[in-house]
Amino acid sequence: MYSKLRDQMKTKRHYPALKTLEHLEHTYLPQVSHYRFCKVMVDNIPKLREEIKDVSMSDLKDFLESIRKHSDKIGETAMKQAQQQRNLDNIILQQPRIGSKRKPKKDAYTIFDTEIGSTSPKSEQDSGILDVEDEEDDEEVPGAQDLVDFSPVYRCLHIYSVLGARETFENYYRKQRRKQARLVLQPPSNMHETLDGYRKYFNQIVGFFVVEDHILHTTQGLVNRAYIDELWEMALSKTIAALRTHSSYCSDPNLVLDLKNLIVLFADTLQVYGFPVNQLFDMLLEIRDQYSETLLKKWSGIFRNILDSDNYSPIPVTSEEIYKKVVGQFPFQDTELEKQPFPKKFPFSEFVPKVYNQIKEFIYACLKFSEDLHLSSTEVDDMIRKSTNLLLTRTLSSSLQNVIKRKNIGLTELVQIIINTTHLEKSCKYLEEFITNITNVLPETVHTTKLYGTTTFKDARHAAEEEIYTNLNQKIDQFLQLADYDWMTGDLGNKASDYLVDLIAFLRSTFAVFTHLPGKVAQTACMSACKHLATSLMQLLLEAEVRQLTLGALQQFNLDVRECEQFARSGPVPGFQEDTLQLAFIDLRQLLDLFLQWDWSTYLADYGQPTCKYLRVNPVTALTLLEKMKDTSRKNNMFAQFRKNERDKQKLIDTVAKQLRGLISSHHS
Repeated sequence: MYSKLRDQMKTKRHYPALKTLEHLEHTYLPQVSHYRFCKVMVDNIPKLREEIKDVSMSDLKDFLESIRKHSDKIGETAMKQAQQQRNLDNIILQQPRIGSKRKPKKDAYTIFDTEIGSTSPKSEQDSGILDVEDEEDDEEVPGAQDLVDFSPVYRCLHIYSVLGARETFENYYRKQRRKQARLVLQPPSNMHETLDGYRKYFNQIVGFFVVEDHILHTTQGLVNRAYIDELWEMALSKTIAALRTHSSYCSDPNLVLDLKNLIVLFADTLQVYGFPVNQLFDMLLEIRDQYSETLLKKWSGIFRNILDSDNYSPIPVTSEEIYKKVVGQFPFQDTELEKQPFPKKFPFSEFVPKVYNQIKEFIYACLKFSEDLHLSSTEVDDMIRKSTNLLLTRTLSSSLQNVIKRKNIGLTELVQIIINTTHLEKSCKYLEEFITNITNVLPETVHTTKLYGTTTFKDARHAAEEEIYTNLNQKIDQFLQLADYDWMTGDLGNKASDYLVDLIAFLRSTFAVFTHLPGKVAQTACMSACKHLATSLMQLLLEAEVRQLTLGALQQFNLDVRECEQFARSGPVPGFQEDTLQLAFIDLRQLLDLFLQWDWSTYLADYGQPTCKYLRVNPVTALTLLEKMKDTSRKNNMFAQFRKNERDKQKLIDTVAKQLRGLISSHHS
């Protein structure tokens, strides 16, 4: 019997050796205890018992080390099985999982089916992990029972239990596994760089808990639910903290989406084993916001490229095929255009269908993230609408504003932008329908977020309109810089200045392009241009640098103002009532008439009355201009004081100037 015990020890069959030792100690040795050789055996038994204890503990340590090294493989296997189960569920359902309830818990414990206390030769010899070749994804995924041999744990537990040291064994096992858990939960510093980094991290965590779950269900108390729950709480908080940190470094929406799918698989796998994973799904909603931000950055570049490469010209159509292609890309209906023969043109440029389709692509990208998050249709709808609103009000709006504010942008481009944004604004209702069709949530549902597309396009259009007004004014200023009046001329001109004739020709050709613009825009632009021109001409006449001017110069100036009035009367833009546009030049007209007709008696007599002929002439303006003429009268002719009519004229100017000053002071008081 003793010889058999030594053989069992030598071949590392420790549990049978312990049984033999028990038989030897309690059954056989007491019968022959009076022999001296038996006393030697009796003395050796405690040593042999300690040796069995030490060797089995050594086996356990080897097992724990192997498990630590191979957690990755065990977790990978468990996650593959969860993926296969999910694919099977999806095939059965034949519909997206959006808003679906969580799948029923499958039999989690089929992943290990090693029998307790297995004493097969394999179990006896192996310290924990068996070599299994990687299987192809479409083949049967090996269960983790094919990867792990738990017999060292069961043997050691049994041996320590028999030896009355079960508590020591339990404490040692739990302490070692806690240490391993902390190591597993420490993410590598470069985890965020690739999806594989995250995958390996998840595999190790899943592997760890799959092993613990199996131990829980197969050892009757080596670990208990409280211990597992405590470990899982720690793992959950550390995992979520690590994911928050590392995912924040990611700027690629595709990687964020892949990470989300991986986290969902990770959560689904552990849920199958009974671990609560709600916090992981809550954290995914945080990552969703980050995903939305990375999408917005990506689409900012897409919109910038579309707007930069556009030719800002109506899309030409030469055939029915091209016409149908454009209409297929963008919701546009115009019976008049349909009737026209080819070739013809759409009113908008290419950026309209391109931008519209990219908004739809963005909506699809948002939808991808919401899949498998166990959200209701309403939650998905709300998420998509909020993200799309950010795309419209922030990203697209900013891209449009940048184009509108570009230094070198021309009036033709601005006009096309106004036309384009008008059509995009009309398409917003189709985007609403598009989202409704995807999520099956009707727009009239309570709390449904409305799309702010109309606001975005209206704001862009208003900005483009303002830019047109500014641009026109700048062009007018450029022409006015060419103005070269001889303020001291004595000659009477008979035609308008060349610079002004060119300016009016430019305005005519510009307003001809405005035919496609909404009526009010064209009218406002025209009125704004005329007012700016009138104000600029008035400033030209009154500027301090012009210290003197003659009646001849004033008459030349009058010819230029008449040219402007003629332009206003010609109706460059339809829709103005009678002389509305001419009113832009009324201040100039009344001032020039007052001076050229020298009608001061009427002006001074009627001043302040609503029916006054020169109602628009400010006395300060009149005095400023009069002072310039007074200087001329004095300095232009050295013999002026000797000529009676000149002296009379000088007195008249002085008298008028005095009366004007009196008018101004009484007005101010």
